[in-house]
Amino acid sequence: MKSAYELAMGRLEQQSPASSLTEEQKQRIAEVDIRIGASIAEKKIFLEDQILKAAPHEQHQIRQQLASEIFRLEEKREFEKEKIRSEKL
Repeated sequence: MKSAYELAMGRLEQQSPASSLTEEQKQRIAEVDIRIGASIAEKKIFLEDQILKAAPHEQHQIRQQLASEIFRLEEKREFEKEKIRSEKL
């Protein structure tokens, strides 16, 4: 007899089968992670330096800019990764 977990996983697999990625797709996804991760780190370093140099009333605006930039880059990363995943094998 199957457990509730096994039954749920079986239903999930029927609704949206898991697709395996090729080694090339895995490599390309890793490259996207590295490239976008580096961009995020670069923005953080630059804008955090700007925060330290800014007047107190400007710091909030720079922090908002940093959050916005990080959000935009993370969305771009997920979009690019999903594009790679959806390519036909």
